[in-house]
Amino acid sequence: MSEKPKKPQKLKARLPRGFVDRHAGDIRAVDEMVAKIKAVYERYGFDPVETPLFEYTDALGKFLPDSDRPNEGVFSLQDDDEQWMSLRYDLTAPLARHVAENFNEIQLPYRTYRAGYVFRNEKPGPGRFRQFMQFDADSVGAPGVQSDAEMCMMMADTLEALGIRRGDYVIRVNNRKVLDGVMEAIGLGGDDNAARRLNVLRAIDKMDKFGEEGVRLLLGPGRKDESGDFTKGAGLNDEQIGKVLFFVGIRNYAESAEALAALVSGTTKGAEGVEELNMIGALVSGAGYDPDRIKIDPSVVRGLEYYTGPVYEAELTFDVTNEKGEKVVFGSVGGGGRYDGLVSRFMGQPVPATGFSIGVSRLMTALKNLGKLGTDEVLAPVLVTVMDGDVEAMGRYQRFTQALRNAGIRAEMYQGNWKKFGNQLKYADRRGSPVAIIQGGDERAQGVVQIKDLIEGKRLSGEIEDNASWREARVAQVTVPEAELVETVKRILAEQAEDRARAK
Repeated sequence: MSEKPKKPQKLKARLPRGFVDRHAGDIRAVDEMVAKIKAVYERYGFDPVETPLFEYTDALGKFLPDSDRPNEGVFSLQDDDEQWMSLRYDLTAPLARHVAENFNEIQLPYRTYRAGYVFRNEKPGPGRFRQFMQFDADSVGAPGVQSDAEMCMMMADTLEALGIRRGDYVIRVNNRKVLDGVMEAIGLGGDDNAARRLNVLRAIDKMDKFGEEGVRLLLGPGRKDESGDFTKGAGLNDEQIGKVLFFVGIRNYAESAEALAALVSGTTKGAEGVEELNMIGALVSGAGYDPDRIKIDPSVVRGLEYYTGPVYEAELTFDVTNEKGEKVVFGSVGGGGRYDGLVSRFMGQPVPATGFSIGVSRLMTALKNLGKLGTDEVLAPVLVTVMDGDVEAMGRYQRFTQALRNAGIRAEMYQGNWKKFGNQLKYADRRGSPVAIIQGGDERAQGVVQIKDLIEGKRLSGEIEDNASWREARVAQVTVPEAELVETVKRILAEQAEDRARAK
């Protein structure tokens, strides 16, 4: 006896870990936000550029592991010529490659912006995704700190264009050269101290999380957390720790600038960094940006791998409620700095550059918390219903639909099973359609259409007690000549808009 053939197994629909589907509301909110950011960048004289999602893996440099297959931080594949390619990890490395490859054709300074998805081959977690959008602006070939100052001003203007009020944000500025100067001043200069310097910088970066006492332990012998886990410290002595904590503890730069300059006075880089910070402070102040908007803050530590000068961070200062119901400061939504060495990797010559990146998803969350995004309702389309399926009738329905679209009104002709008219109105209800257009054989013979105000009809339906009353009332429905279709729909939509405005 022959066996019955097995049914083919149904494919299970599943989303890869660390990725999300985006729906209409989020897509429109991002489009709205990106349009406002672009407007600011364009006003500053920046132009768009786009680079591909894939780059040769060696162009991403710092993420290459010591193995045959790249897999540390990046998603990679091998091309048919056996070269490794990877999905871009950020938008800066691809820009550096683009500039180097087209160096003789582009005009320096090269002022550009781009938005796009980046990919991280990391373990996903709550709020931590493997694909997310960034929005970058960069100025390549501009060596002066006036470029860094302008970036900070553009960040401030961008946040305000998105509806974030002054007092709800601050752009914090530091300088990697000052950090290096402090390291040299406490005896941690030179290549042989690179690992200890990195430990010190990582300890500084924990100030917001552990406070001064926690950082003091991380700078010294080490710190034991609440679970008993021990983190080995940087091994500094009390004098060294005191100098580092003085540096990161500066809150009023104007009052402490002289003491900071004295701390790094014996170091070339440190003195340069202090001078650059002072110049940025003077430039932004001269342009009308007070310290409540752009603030010199030595506690900013970011981009340890490649920033070479000024670094800056956009921080939102208002409180939000986290998943545990606790009030917390929202924090950073973007940042950047000077990266003079990144393009130089390809060129073999110095190419100055500075830029910043906005975390689009995180900033979108902040704007939704403030009620500044996605508040404009997108009107569902007017539905042209289908009563007859012959070619002449279908042609008329399509003509009505096109007439509405040509007048700037969202409209669609029903594309389902037209023989069940009740399903068409159910569809309109689920879609939230504001108006339905109805024309059967009798109306077509008279050259008229019925226009049903579905929003008003839904409201009135609650006041009608029986079918006889419903038929008698002809709820929220008018019959007009075909030629008056568009103007009547416009009037109904305007009345609905007024009702929504009054309800707010």
